[in-house]
Amino acid sequence: MEAPKAKKIEKILETHGDKRIDNYFWLNERENPEVIKYLEEENAYADFIMKDTEQLQEELFEEMKARYKKDDESLPYFFNGYWYIVRYEEGKEYPIFCRKNQSLENEEEIILDVNILAEGQDYFEVGSVAVAPNNELASFSTDNVSRRIYSINFKNLKTGEILPDKIENTTGKAVWANDNEHVFYIRKDESLRAFQVFRHKLGTDPSEDVLIFHEKDDTFDVNVFKTKSLEYIFIASSSTISDEHRFIPSDNVFADWTIIQPRMDDLEYSVEHYEDEFYIITNADDAFNFKIVKTKINNCGMENWVDVIPHRPEVLLEGFEIFKNYLVLEEREEGLLQIKIIDEKTQESHYLPFSDPTYTAYIGVNLEFDTEVLRYGYTSLTQPSSTYEYNMKEKTTRLLKQQEVLGGKFFAENYISERIWADSRDGETKIPISLVYHKDTKKSSDTPLLLYGYGSYGHTVDASFSNVRLSILDRGFIYAIAHIRGGEYLGREWYEDGKMLFKKNTFFDFIDAGKFLIKENYTSSKHLYAMGGSAGGLLVGAVMNYEPNLFNGIVAQVPFVDVVTTMLDETIPLTTGEYDEWGNPNDKEYYHYMKEYSPYDNVEEKNYPNILITTGLHDSQVQYWEPAKWTAKLRELKTDDNILIFKTDMSAGHGGASGRFESLKEDALEYAFLLMIDKR
Repeated sequence: MEAPKAKKIEKILETHGDKRIDNYFWLNERENPEVIKYLEEENAYADFIMKDTEQLQEELFEEMKARYKKDDESLPYFFNGYWYIVRYEEGKEYPIFCRKNQSLENEEEIILDVNILAEGQDYFEVGSVAVAPNNELASFSTDNVSRRIYSINFKNLKTGEILPDKIENTTGKAVWANDNEHVFYIRKDESLRAFQVFRHKLGTDPSEDVLIFHEKDDTFDVNVFKTKSLEYIFIASSSTISDEHRFIPSDNVFADWTIIQPRMDDLEYSVEHYEDEFYIITNADDAFNFKIVKTKINNCGMENWVDVIPHRPEVLLEGFEIFKNYLVLEEREEGLLQIKIIDEKTQESHYLPFSDPTYTAYIGVNLEFDTEVLRYGYTSLTQPSSTYEYNMKEKTTRLLKQQEVLGGKFFAENYISERIWADSRDGETKIPISLVYHKDTKKSSDTPLLLYGYGSYGHTVDASFSNVRLSILDRGFIYAIAHIRGGEYLGREWYEDGKMLFKKNTFFDFIDAGKFLIKENYTSSKHLYAMGGSAGGLLVGAVMNYEPNLFNGIVAQVPFVDVVTTMLDETIPLTTGEYDEWGNPNDKEYYHYMKEYSPYDNVEEKNYPNILITTGLHDSQVQYWEPAKWTAKLRELKTDDNILIFKTDMSAGHGGASGRFESLKEDALEYAFLLMIDKR
């Protein structure tokens, strides 16, 4: 079977006097039958190329699925008189949201059975479930297209009746006021930007809903939330580098909204409430790694902020949790997360002890104020996700729940994790790499190694456990995460050095990490593979252009690869809000810089590695046509005989298939691809 060839229709795109020819621009016509035909031809070709791996894919899928507990349930948490649980039943794909009044021994009440709602749907997702303060009503939001556009519905929990109120085109979040009859929610504009906050009164037509806030700056989007104390409702308006918060009391929906601090360029802050004060985490006063301040509620402007936790240049402050007698901090130092407990009465402090060389730790769900008990989570490359309860007064720890790995074949002591530091090309920067492998896997030039990366938006990919990943570790692969610039692994400056006009550092760090792994004899180019999704797809796409011979194979998941054209199109979701990340190509300097690394614009006549590209037809974050165009251009220009396959999920979006286990089929395809090409 021959590989599909997309027809070429020349389109000249001119910006700043610079002309780009895009022969595959027409693939953005979602309703064009020829576009659908091309995507289906690519799917058929991918199936043809992968036909010999069908049995392996099925084996991998069943193996991955078998490690999961089929009737699993979440750790119960207590809130407003009820224990809340999300559970799964064997043979069913979707969650069941439940609660029990006062005691876990009491009879279960089902709030929402998503399996019933999802019947007959190709795709189905519940965005959020929120119970009213009186415990008698609940809101829930659903998406059956995978565009992350949700409808909000309401349910009477006493009668089980679904109420007639239905609010369309929302972000899915609903925040109840304390009167039990009003909710606040957010609508999206045509580009899917969250831009308007509305107030809805239960029992009224949504067309009568009141517009509370309209964010007119298209580089900002909005969020709405209630404080942990439940006393205030907030609207947060945020860009990548600026925030503005306004609030009302939760028991007075008609109150005037008070702004804490009007937006300023490069001023970031977020807010939590305690007694008569707001606690604020912020980068004010050049606190580039953030600090915590507090201020009185009735006098909350920036000029009144008082330091609680001063800025420390060597420590990135990522979050905090307030208790009646304790303040708990999430800190990151030299890449590793730490949880610090501060006794507010004595001001004594201590850290929770963690022992793995690389790991993830985080503050869990803590809804109680007056308690000495902290819930926190911990996982590493060798340790399944665990939730602990820590008594901050007694300094004792109790394991509440650990992710079960079924099948009887997983033993943590059979796996080894490391953290190493790669040399970068500038001779000064060290790039952290987290690795995991089976103890029987020898490091050598014949050892396959999968290098994963992201490196954008300040998002840090921490070292965490994966049930799925065991399937390649047990087959002799080393798995590595390159903590490259563009993330915040080594603090805020690590992010700043990998964005805008420093974006190429992200790609060069990943390349240098790969070369270091080869130099240190973990693997060789013949057995080195790269994987990344979304902005990580941009990463591996750019790397592939810069160093086409460094990797034997590339897996690009929902990749953002047509950077210049997308960032020039303000109608595409997320574009305007991303100017602070990539730059605005309407500015000549940014245009030319983006064009130098944009994967699609830099495809050339040369050899490329083996490539698997995936997307979803309804992707709201990275439109399907970016990887489609990229595939077509690679097919036209590449000069090698290596495999290039492109798989589109015709019923899914950015997050892949819905359902608990369906997404494992995508993992099985990717791993089968890697195992297949490693044996070629």
